[in-house]
Amino acid sequence: MGAVVLPDVAALGVLKRYPFLPRHPFVRGITSTLSRRNRKFSFADKRIFKSVHTVFSHNNDDQMFTDEVVDQVLGIEDELMTAKKALSEAQDRQEAIEKERDQLLEELARSEAKKQEYVDAILHDKEVAISELEAAKSFFEKNLEESVEEKFSLQSKLVLAKQDAVDLAVQVEKLAEVAFQQATSHILQDAQLRISSAETTAAEAAQLIEKQIKDATEGTISSIIEKSKYAIERALAVAEEAGENAKKSMETFTDGTSPFTEIASLQVENIKLQRMLNDIESQLTIARNEVARLNIELEHTRQQMKAFEQRAIDAEKALLDLQELSKKTTLQQEEEMKSLLEKVRKDVADKTKAISKAFKTDLKNIKATIDASKEVVLSKDNAYLRRCEALQRSLMASEDALKMWRQRAEMAESLLMKERKLDEEDEGSIYVVNGGRIDLLTDVDSQKWKLLSDGPRRDIPQWMARRIKAVIPKFPPKKTDVAEALTSKFRSLELPKADEVWSIAREKPKEGDHLIEHVFERETIEKKRKALERALRQKTERAPEQKTLEPGTGTGREIVFQGFNWESWRRHWYQEMASKAADLSKSGVTAVWLPPPTESVAPQGYMPSDLYNLNSSYGSKEELKHCIEELHSQDLLVLGDVVLNHRCAHKQSPNGVWNIFGGKLAWGPEAIVCDDPNFQGRGNPSSGDIFHAAPNVDHSQDFVRKDIKEWLNWLRNDIGFDGWRLDFVKGFSGTYVKEYIEASKPAFSIGEYWDSLAYEQGSLCYNQDAHRQRIVNWINATGGTSSAFDITTKGILHSALHNEYWRMIDPQGKPTGVMGWWPSRAVTFLENHDTGSTQGHWPFPRDKLMQGYAYILTHPGTPVIFYDHFYDFGIHDVITELIEARRRAGIHCRSSIKIYHANNEGYVAQVGDALVMKLGQFDWNPSKENRLEGSWQKFVDKGSDYKVWLRQ
Repeated sequence: MGAVVLPDVAALGVLKRYPFLPRHPFVRGITSTLSRRNRKFSFADKRIFKSVHTVFSHNNDDQMFTDEVVDQVLGIEDELMTAKKALSEAQDRQEAIEKERDQLLEELARSEAKKQEYVDAILHDKEVAISELEAAKSFFEKNLEESVEEKFSLQSKLVLAKQDAVDLAVQVEKLAEVAFQQATSHILQDAQLRISSAETTAAEAAQLIEKQIKDATEGTISSIIEKSKYAIERALAVAEEAGENAKKSMETFTDGTSPFTEIASLQVENIKLQRMLNDIESQLTIARNEVARLNIELEHTRQQMKAFEQRAIDAEKALLDLQELSKKTTLQQEEEMKSLLEKVRKDVADKTKAISKAFKTDLKNIKATIDASKEVVLSKDNAYLRRCEALQRSLMASEDALKMWRQRAEMAESLLMKERKLDEEDEGSIYVVNGGRIDLLTDVDSQKWKLLSDGPRRDIPQWMARRIKAVIPKFPPKKTDVAEALTSKFRSLELPKADEVWSIAREKPKEGDHLIEHVFERETIEKKRKALERALRQKTERAPEQKTLEPGTGTGREIVFQGFNWESWRRHWYQEMASKAADLSKSGVTAVWLPPPTESVAPQGYMPSDLYNLNSSYGSKEELKHCIEELHSQDLLVLGDVVLNHRCAHKQSPNGVWNIFGGKLAWGPEAIVCDDPNFQGRGNPSSGDIFHAAPNVDHSQDFVRKDIKEWLNWLRNDIGFDGWRLDFVKGFSGTYVKEYIEASKPAFSIGEYWDSLAYEQGSLCYNQDAHRQRIVNWINATGGTSSAFDITTKGILHSALHNEYWRMIDPQGKPTGVMGWWPSRAVTFLENHDTGSTQGHWPFPRDKLMQGYAYILTHPGTPVIFYDHFYDFGIHDVITELIEARRRAGIHCRSSIKIYHANNEGYVAQVGDALVMKLGQFDWNPSKENRLEGSWQKFVDKGSDYKVWLRQ
């Protein structure tokens, strides 16, 4: 075994510093040989020595190989020095790489700062978007309120237009009637003049003919009489002469005279007499002929009289035909006017539909705008989120790129560490591992170094560059200062995960949470408001004895709301009224009058058939009960509209008359009054007026009254009604109403006794005592168990509010309606489903509605509010304010009233002890009234319309 000394390899500092130094084939051979010989190298110093400290022992057969190794080791000393120089260059390059790494870290910090800045910008933009959304929301609410107000104004204008159209149609009809009368009056006068002239001519001709006949007859008869007298006188004279001659002849005969001579003379005298008689007979014949001629003329005159009479008859017929023609023309004109009115109504309906359609379109546009703004905000949020995601992706891509380049370096290292061919030894590349990076020490033009340093890059096509430029997000300006970026106060955008979101959604709100603090605040305010309302109610409640219910007055403080109009049957009305229960109770209403609940031939409910069938046009029986329950939950009384005067039959009798009733109350003709002209009733005569559209019920029958009382109790106990509104009570006696009320015990009852007021030459009379007396008589007939609608007050207000306030006080200083005589039984109102709504039989002046409600809501009696006015005319808050004034002043149906002024300028009255009100433009306030004591505070001020003061 021999020994050989090798140079100190540890002095090179290569193997220790670079444990993964690539092995030269020659060095690899040495190490393998040493491993086979179990020899070891010792590295003790980092300096380079030219001496050899390690001795190798070999066998004799390996001595030649060892010598060669020693020669080769000694020969590569210069090469090692060159490698040391290259190593120092590699270290310099390593330092440059570390600097580059620091720069990358700084860029990473900048990117983090940019990310933070982007997040802050996103949050700022989000806040701006939220503020813009809030502004858009407020703008939308403002536009919505304006559109609602515009809708109400348009509806009021539409109602006014309807009223104007109706008034115009009435005026046109009157003008047409006047024009027609003027046009036909000339024809009628001409015809009458002609007839009168014909009658006068006929009368004159008749008188003339009668006079002629009379004169001719009298002249002929007088001439005949004179001639007859003359002839008779002559005959008498001849007879006397003949007698004298006979005497003479007798004397002569007696004297001895010859009688023959006397006889001859007598014959001559007889012949003369005969001639005279013939003359008289011829004269009589002539007179008779004259009389016959006169008779013929008389007959001709009579024929002319008949002709004149026929002409008069023909003239009368022509006049009748003219009148019929005028009637037909009038009817035709009325039909044309009706068609014109229908056309006007249709146009108004079309305009209403167009306005509602435009309003809906505006709402849709506003909603679309809001949705668009929401979508814009969402798109902005999504864009910001996409930007964040793009930043995250870019960071991840950079990390992936770093990882990829590390993997490529490691792969290149593994490839370059493999065995190289001997013919490449001259190029002598050395590879150095540096902190996970591989430095390839090679020439500048080496393709491998270019590949490892720059990567496999190529130019980007123009289309791809444009596309990248189009989709690249626009970031805020960069922060060049690294210190500023690192010290930024902006928070990072930490988006919650899906599990965290669901956990937040499932979590109950807690105190201190920012997002639900306003909820707790709102609940606290609502609790305080309710507690304050309860306290105010307790303070304003009267003694328990004043809250006892009487069917004629209720509690005495009722405010009734008519919860329907003429067109309510077209919708699911019970559901709508149930949804309005809370608002009605909050507004101060105490009772709600619902439409007729029974099955009806007419959809409005006023032609009932089966009384126990409550599935009507307004909804089902279940919906009705639910509506009543909702109203009861808000402490509201529910009044049912019951029709007791008439009932529609289900079947025809053998005579073809509809008088057989069906359902549970299967009545026959005996339940119908006998004086009903249309339905052949076999009951007793009616105790009131006849309603001609349906069979009138005979309330004098015991079985009828028994069935009606059972039905009313069923409505009270099973359905839930609290009281009644009695329809058309003028058709039967009030004594039956008293019996029905005593049997059903309603909390409140109102009767509709509709009667016409007194007018003179088209103007309302000042004195309406007879009208209100008839209503009071009916209330008396019920024994005071029912109140009645004060139709007198409604009619007077129509004229009084047009600067005729003197109509509102009677000679005794009291109100001129039923309110002035029996206020506790007077139910005041302005309009209902008949007078207003789409029927418009007797609408209240639209420009005087607020004055009307100011009057009835501040005066004694029980006021009624119409649905259309409260919800469709835009005066909801005005009516609520007046109800609050009535409540604060403690006004009830029996409150006292003192009227101070009632003239053309205005009306002033004190109601109770705590309220004073004024209507009209009268310049007045409580301080100007000497008779008014106390201190007063203005509660409502509507200028020249009305003002209300409450006692302080």
